[in-house]
Amino acid sequence: MTMSAAKQARVSRPRTKASKAVTVAKRGDGASLARLEARLPADALDLLKRAAELQGRTLTDFVVSAARAAAIQALKDEIVVRLDTESSRFVASLLDNPPAPKPALKRAFTQHKRLIGSH
Repeated sequence: MTMSAAKQARVSRPRTKASKAVTVAKRGDGASLARLEARLPADALDLLKRAAELQGRTLTDFVVSAARAAAIQALKDEIVVRLDTESSRFVASLLDNPPAPKPALKRAFTQHKRLIGSH
């Protein structure tokens, strides 16, 4: 894809504070590639370059890999529910012995079956 074709294929996104440094372009094969710009202190850049070099990776590969790993961990930290022993036992007991369905739940199931079917 030529440079002008790449520019024409850029995806327009609303600009927010977080997305001002991000551009997305479609490649000829339909895949999207994003560019992220970041300002960082010179010593941080030197640190990243040294670490990437020690691992035999490009700076881009190193930074993307580290950022992706940090993002996955941040999401796991927010998504995973941690319970103390007492709460874990309570949840397990509810799963093993669920309470009888309330009338509202029975009505919801009936309506779902009527509207959607029993799939």
